[in-house]
Amino acid sequence: MTLPRQHYDIKDINLAERGRFRMEWAAREMPVLRLLEKRFAQERPLEGIRLAACLHITAETANLARVLQAGGAEVVLAASNPLSTQDDIAAALVSHFEIPVFAIKGEDNATYYRHLHAALDFKPHITMDDGMDLLATLHKERRELLDNVIGGTEETTTGVIRLKAMAAQGALAYPVIAVNDAMTKHFFDNRYGTGQSTMDGVIRATNVLIAGKTVVVAGYGWCSRGIAMRAAGLGANVIVTEVDPLKALEAVMDGYRVLPMQKAAQEGDIFITATGDINVIDRPHLEVMKDGAILANSGHFNVEINIPALESMAVTVTRVRDFLDEYRLADGRRLYLIGEGRLVNLAAAEGHPSAVMDMSFANQALCAAYMRQHARELANTVYPVPEAIDKEVARLKLSAMGITIDTLTPEQERYLQSWQEGT
Repeated sequence: MTLPRQHYDIKDINLAERGRFRMEWAAREMPVLRLLEKRFAQERPLEGIRLAACLHITAETANLARVLQAGGAEVVLAASNPLSTQDDIAAALVSHFEIPVFAIKGEDNATYYRHLHAALDFKPHITMDDGMDLLATLHKERRELLDNVIGGTEETTTGVIRLKAMAAQGALAYPVIAVNDAMTKHFFDNRYGTGQSTMDGVIRATNVLIAGKTVVVAGYGWCSRGIAMRAAGLGANVIVTEVDPLKALEAVMDGYRVLPMQKAAQEGDIFITATGDINVIDRPHLEVMKDGAILANSGHFNVEINIPALESMAVTVTRVRDFLDEYRLADGRRLYLIGEGRLVNLAAAEGHPSAVMDMSFANQALCAAYMRQHARELANTVYPVPEAIDKEVARLKLSAMGITIDTLTPEQERYLQSWQEGT
């Protein structure tokens, strides 16, 4: 390992070999990225590009970093959440692939932002975000670097919400592709990935039986749909809370009870938030919850549960299991918070399965290459993933799974393009 010591800040370089094995295991379930790595190594679409990525430092992210590196990019990584780093993966990236990493699981907020600044010190041409913290720090505190940046990508719903607010206010200084909104991302990553990994985090942190429990899922977007589906599949009685009448109606038609949070708070055994908004579980809800209620957040930021309110209500706070804190209230009730209210699938588990991140990160790699080629043609706003990229990722995934599909005949294509024929 020859990477200069100032080019990384990780927990323990000696974890590198364990991390390399885990990267290789994840790669077995990521055939699309394997195909892209070969293509990128031949075509070098990111030659000469410095790319700073603020992502969860997992085995799946490490395989994305390899693809970007194969494509010619100089890659530097920082964590997108203080609790989401897998320290052995960070060590493997530094030791075996000489990729600068600034991330330590459990780092405090000051260290987290110091690491973001360290990544920005590399003067990136492209930013790759999961939650928009890197882009926000760049715009608020490192504006002298903006002239270097040609564009960026964003991985998650929360980040896209923030980006669109910036664009609407004219504050966004370069174009960004909303990778989160790709069909191959939110259909599969958000629904199947978040659904499975969220329940995995809840179970690992608590070891409670899900069957027979009442699970309250806040929101019914793509992530929450997956959580509700998986909780129901494990035998839970699922209640959904919503503010959007269309999504609430969809939840009803999917077979779930829909209640206001104030009523659901009185019935739930396990609460899971995934809305991207603040104080979805607030003090009035905490005041009526059952003794023993478990609280988890699967949204990107730890603001969906009003943790300051919970802390102010508590007489004592005790770490009773890894990533599980007991808040004993003045009236004797006990409420349990998983992973300090941070996204539960990474704070208490390993994040999404590799097979779904395969598609999400294929979108990231292809969108970075697209941005390198087309950035000068784009305005400073938020763009969807080009349809051709979305379909290419789906096609590659089907091919890797050994699945073939039909194609339109010339007759069918002509029919779809005409209007003369009817009944």
